[in-house]
Amino acid sequence: MIKKCSEKEIRNIPFSPPDISDSEIEEVIQTLKSGWITTGPKTKELEKILANFCNTSKTVCLNSATACEELNLKICGIGPGDEVIVPAYTYTATASAVIHCGARIIFVDNKKDSTEMDYSKLEEVITKNTKAIVAVDIGGVIADYDKIYSIVEKKKHLFKAKEGNSLGARIQQKLNRILVFADAAHSLGAIKEGKKSGSIADFTSFSFHAVKNFTTAEGGASTWKDIEGIDNEELYNQYQLYSLHGQSKDALTKTQIGAWEYDIIGAWYKCNMTDIMASLGIRQFDRYSELLEKRNNIISKYDNMCDELGVTYLKHYTCNSQSSGHLYLTRIPNINEKQRNEIIIKLAEKGISTNVHYKPLPMMSAYKNMGWDIKNFPNAFDYYKNLVSLPLHTKLSDKDIEYVILNFSEIVKEYL
Repeated sequence: MIKKCSEKEIRNIPFSPPDISDSEIEEVIQTLKSGWITTGPKTKELEKILANFCNTSKTVCLNSATACEELNLKICGIGPGDEVIVPAYTYTATASAVIHCGARIIFVDNKKDSTEMDYSKLEEVITKNTKAIVAVDIGGVIADYDKIYSIVEKKKHLFKAKEGNSLGARIQQKLNRILVFADAAHSLGAIKEGKKSGSIADFTSFSFHAVKNFTTAEGGASTWKDIEGIDNEELYNQYQLYSLHGQSKDALTKTQIGAWEYDIIGAWYKCNMTDIMASLGIRQFDRYSELLEKRNNIISKYDNMCDELGVTYLKHYTCNSQSSGHLYLTRIPNINEKQRNEIIIKLAEKGISTNVHYKPLPMMSAYKNMGWDIKNFPNAFDYYKNLVSLPLHTKLSDKDIEYVILNFSEIVKEYL
């Protein structure tokens, strides 16, 4: 039974603060004192930890998930003249990485009442120019990659691999189908049918931004499945080249006796992770299973509240899947954008910070200017218009959770 909230009780509930313990702080201090603060041994250690956690052969850490997604695409030879299919319902980074590569975005609407893309519409928009599909694990819930792979296989006759002997061309030739990418910014630690996020799509990008479950302040990581005939060391080295100006030796390698000289292989980018960031992540990882379990407990309490209210919500746990529990999405029935925004303001007046995940990209100026119109994505708009994301983080106390539940329930009942 949901109780009535006291008018006098006001708490301050931030939306998603980072959970940093003394262990992380001490590790960062030790790194600062070590004299090695850029990419070095700590970054390499974190990469090994993440590869083992995700059940992949290799992982590379970079300075953002956006950089990871862009380099995933570039390493696979995606560029001008290619089309990449992206959900309309996502954050801009999913699409902007495609633009940075010079490829053309093709947006796809949601399934009705779902954060996932409509797979029937996905199949319809595949053409001979389609080189990749990017799925998004919104809220930490893994998308239906089995369905995507089955569609890719069905459309295999349309695919033409890039010619030549570059790494990207060889990857396309070996797979000989549309490539499947995961924007797993939210889903580190999620599992579906026994497979960990990071080991399901051909290439995966994770985010370690300050608001994520697992953080290095900024940062991210790329993982990939083994591809027969493609050397993982060659793949890893190409990420290093792309992320360090195309420099043939990183700073750590150049410290060896007589090893100062290097070459510039290509005029590329600067998006490496630092050891300061990695050291935070190494100790953060020690607590990660505990952090995921706490999120699970909070979600259970929110689920009970929503069931009692008749409010729909993103399902995080099923018989064959386990989310990372990154976001808690609620949808209040029969309200419009104006009423949703009123609810957000009323919650803020009670000290409760909320958010909306997401405003579909065809509603944003940058994408409207490219010719995209939200009217062509009715399911994405419908999912967005009555959505409120509740605070979900491991700094929430039991009293904080009770406070959110009591106030959300009182306010939402005014609109039901």
